[in-house]
Amino acid sequence: MNNKNNIQMIRKMMFRLLPVQILLAAAGSVNGIVSSYFASNYVGLDAMSAVGLYGPVSMMIGAVSTVLSGGSAIICGRYLGQNEQGKLQKVFSLDLFLTALTAVLFTAVLLAMGMFDLTGIFTQDMSIRPAFNRYLLGQAIGVIPMMVGNQLPMFLAMENKGRRALNASLVYIAVNLALNILFVQTMHMEAFGLALASSLGMWVFMFAEIGHFLSKESNLKITFADIAWKEWTVVLLIGFPGAATYIYQTFRGLAVNRLLEMTAGSAGLSAFAAANNLLGIFWAIPAGMQAVSSLLISVSIGEEDRESLTNVMRGMFRYYVPVMCGVIACIIALAVPLTYIFFKDPSQDVFRYMVSGLRILPLCMPLSIIKMHFTVYGQAADRNGFVNVLSLLDGLICVAGYSWLLKDILGMKSVYAANVLNGVTTTLYIIAYAWFRKKHLPRNMEELMAIPDSFGVPESDRIDVVVQTEDDVVRVSEQIENFCLQKGADKKRSYYAGLAMEEMAGNVVSHGFTKDKKTHSVEMRAVWKEDTVILRVRDDCIPFDPKERAGMLDDADPSRNIGIRMIYGMMQDIRYQYLLGMNVLTVRI
Repeated sequence: MNNKNNIQMIRKMMFRLLPVQILLAAAGSVNGIVSSYFASNYVGLDAMSAVGLYGPVSMMIGAVSTVLSGGSAIICGRYLGQNEQGKLQKVFSLDLFLTALTAVLFTAVLLAMGMFDLTGIFTQDMSIRPAFNRYLLGQAIGVIPMMVGNQLPMFLAMENKGRRALNASLVYIAVNLALNILFVQTMHMEAFGLALASSLGMWVFMFAEIGHFLSKESNLKITFADIAWKEWTVVLLIGFPGAATYIYQTFRGLAVNRLLEMTAGSAGLSAFAAANNLLGIFWAIPAGMQAVSSLLISVSIGEEDRESLTNVMRGMFRYYVPVMCGVIACIIALAVPLTYIFFKDPSQDVFRYMVSGLRILPLCMPLSIIKMHFTVYGQAADRNGFVNVLSLLDGLICVAGYSWLLKDILGMKSVYAANVLNGVTTTLYIIAYAWFRKKHLPRNMEELMAIPDSFGVPESDRIDVVVQTEDDVVRVSEQIENFCLQKGADKKRSYYAGLAMEEMAGNVVSHGFTKDKKTHSVEMRAVWKEDTVILRVRDDCIPFDPKERAGMLDDADPSRNIGIRMIYGMMQDIRYQYLLGMNVLTVRI
């Protein structure tokens, strides 16, 4: 298989998985837009300011949730690549246990802060604090389902049940909107009603997702009797660098909110909150891109697939970044009409502040996509130092630093400009890191990623073949057999390897290709590693476990399924999984 075919396969997976992940990421953003709309149109600037002040709190809760989901995703991706289903189950149980425990602690803290007016760290403005305290009480009710619910889409995607997560998100949006109409518009519950609507919607979201894992069809079961306790430190160590940005953003948010109060008062806080919440729906696009690439990168590392790993990053530059540039052009062009959703009087400061935000803030999004992807890659490759520095720059130093440096020149707009300068700085850091590792400016994608020479196997120890027709099947056996003989395998193993690949390829072409009207292909790979022949067959047809057919014997036709039964009879180690919408069969000889 040449590199062109591989990147086409990667592109197909990237865009097939992307819509669901974007919609999942957008669910929380829609909540922010709904809250901002009802706050600005039915309550007032105090409630809108409360929404803005809650940003750092939400960021901290989200950061902890991301530590757990990010660390678990990387570990589970490796186990998927290695076909270790038992270990995957144990990490799944560990993730849910740690998430539930942490969510209970956050709930207790928010309730105490709201009930006893312990919110002086967020604002000294006594006209805003009472509304903010009530908002905290309402948000506390939804912390548990929010944190648990945010862990499940990752595991649903692994089980190819992403549509369930999507449906849960759509239901959540509908419930949240309906409850805002009831609590805020009709019952006039103000800030508490805004938060309560979101919290109750989160409970619906979580229960809609969790049903799959309670069913018989789920491979992953919710049980605390089978937990990989020894992995908890690994989850945190791997997950922290990727989530560190959000932790730093908590402190950045406090600093930025203080600057906004100083330079623009409640109008500045309200405009920034409204702009951020509206842009949140568009930030769901980079977030979805990151979620898809996180799975693909971690699986590629688990399989030590150097080519696929670099092609994921090439796909990001080639497809994701241009798509995002088109999106931000539309946002900038529609800045004024979008502002009218929240504020109706163009003569007000809050209106002008928000228009400026919508024209400047989106410019950082394409650069953020690059930063997000290199963060995920750094996590998966155990480059914790690199990720920690990148997260510190992105989460705190650049935005807060540039904002305060430019505040006397640009006023409130310094916050907007700082986000763009932040993207430029993090991109330069990525290039500088590769330069340091390679001792020269990176000249290609592998050098920009600074992939170690020891990763994967050399091209000389691997052969890739793409099968698309019956004619291709006939040639597979000879190609694989000759490859094995050249690498030093004995004649018997070489013959079995060629025969196995021909049989498996023929089975997919004869049965998988004919089940629908789509165009399919089969990736055939043979690897020579440490005196072992490793065969991998990957196709994008409907789920098909050869092991089930291997055990089927038709009394009327004893020859039926004989090829699959023969393969299972010859080989000692055969593993199958349906991963990211693809059948993956791995055989060791």
